[in-house]
Amino acid sequence: MKIAVASKGKDIWAHFGHCENFNIYEAKDEKIESEQSVPNPGHRPGFLPNFLADMGVEVIIAGGMGGGAVEIFNERNVEVIIGAEGDAKAAAEAYLRGELKTTGSVCHEHKHADGCGG
Repeated sequence: MKIAVASKGKDIWAHFGHCENFNIYEAKDEKIESEQSVPNPGHRPGFLPNFLADMGVEVIIAGGMGGGAVEIFNERNVEVIIGAEGDAKAAAEAYLRGELKTTGSVCHEHKHADGCGG
């Protein structure tokens, strides 16, 4: 299973599309076996959900996310977890233990790169 976390460095970022990087964790039997950091290739409507799904990501974790991205992830069968904060790897591990759930809080306005997720 591949889990992506929208991040700034190793911390979860408040808004998916404007993150600095995606921490990608590959897990097997509920344990992380490998991790990599992939720079955000740029925020363009509809691009990032397909970019991550094409990489084989099955779960995306973020602080906040717009409704359009959520819809595309749903269409691509990628589970969306929003409302997360703190350390990216800890969040992925909490997800694997069944302890991280989405708040379902979708961002509706994008005036500021860090204005969502609170």
